[in-house]
Amino acid sequence: MAKKKILILGAGLVTRPAVEYLSKAGFAVTVASRTVAKGEALVEGVEDGRAQAFNVADDNLLEELVAETDLAMSLLPATYHVNVARACLAHHKPLVTASYVSAEMKSLDAQAKEAGVLLLNELGLDPGIDHMSAMRVIHRVEAAGGKVVSFKSYCGGLPAADANTNPWGYKFSWSPRGVVVAGTNSARYLQDGKEVNIPGPELFANHWYVEVPGAGTFEAYPNRDSMSYIGIYGLDDVQTMLRGTLRYKGWCDCWKALVDLGVLNLEKRNDLAGKTYRALVTSLVPNAKEETLEEDLARHLGLDSKGDVLDRWKWLGLLSDEPVPDEPTLLDVLSHRLQEKLQYAPGERDLIVLHHQFVADYGQRKQTITSTMVDEGIPNGHSAMARTVTLPAAVGAKLILEGKLPLTGVKIPVEQAIYEPILAELEEMGISCHETGLD
Repeated sequence: MAKKKILILGAGLVTRPAVEYLSKAGFAVTVASRTVAKGEALVEGVEDGRAQAFNVADDNLLEELVAETDLAMSLLPATYHVNVARACLAHHKPLVTASYVSAEMKSLDAQAKEAGVLLLNELGLDPGIDHMSAMRVIHRVEAAGGKVVSFKSYCGGLPAADANTNPWGYKFSWSPRGVVVAGTNSARYLQDGKEVNIPGPELFANHWYVEVPGAGTFEAYPNRDSMSYIGIYGLDDVQTMLRGTLRYKGWCDCWKALVDLGVLNLEKRNDLAGKTYRALVTSLVPNAKEETLEEDLARHLGLDSKGDVLDRWKWLGLLSDEPVPDEPTLLDVLSHRLQEKLQYAPGERDLIVLHHQFVADYGQRKQTITSTMVDEGIPNGHSAMARTVTLPAAVGAKLILEGKLPLTGVKIPVEQAIYEPILAELEEMGISCHETGLD
């Protein structure tokens, strides 16, 4: 019997665990990417794995690749998912992604149902495992006659303690530009029945500390629009609804200063060529001079000229005489520098921390419940980020092709029929959430 085929679009840092898992599960896997050498590296040593050169702008090739596969998994940037989804609908093929559902993707729901096709999105870590582990608790509370009145969820990808070797407390296990762009997002959440709105420039000014059992104490700041999850999770009685990001201490002050200086700017510039980092930063500070830049920066941003924030900037080289890279925007210059400096050394491990805090109301009493996942990368093996982002999607793909997820339309994994089998299989691979406080 011929093996079923899975097309993986994208050959990023997180792709390899999915390739290995799906191959071992008995599927023929094709990795399609712009740089075919990256795809070849990902399928090396994998049975029935092959690489395919693919440009995201080549709609004709996309149609051909989707037509000859049994399921597509898009690990491309989220902006390309809708194009892939349309090709899947045209050829009646299911799709799995690990990215947030866009309004455009949602608009395909009726068409997908009519075509009898499942477009399963948000099946990664955050979003993904966060949804599934949260809904498992919420549904158990409801089954016991209670209701969730407070929900706080935090997630962070960080260096493990023994790999936390730079002043920034961070290293990249996924797209550096994605991390930086996320720092421009506004945020909205519900706190004790009151809506809180945080504009993008003030995101990092709003942070607090969260202690996670088994992992330590972290800085937390709000993540995008938490309010939308009230309806998604069916929490009609909730008074607090907050999703946040976790980082090591000092992260937010450092990034707030970068925001205030205007470095997270996506406006195209034509005056960056030939500048040094020091000259560039000087040009962003009114009335500053290169020879007194540290003092001028401190005055402009309200910082200590010998404090942690400028120490981190100096370590990164932002105040150095090195030339800036050939990039189109200030944000891209920063992303390039971060990517150069904040890399994992061979053998270093990353850390994933996912922590939910619930308050359940059972009428006569209230109960505090937690659900926590702490996962570390494998030395000289897969990162925790790669495993937790792509293995949920890979498990979902397998279940779809095995006929165990007989659903249609645009879905995310908040339904019991989806999250139960996926969480069960992830637990067999050591990716699990520890729950406390449940009856």
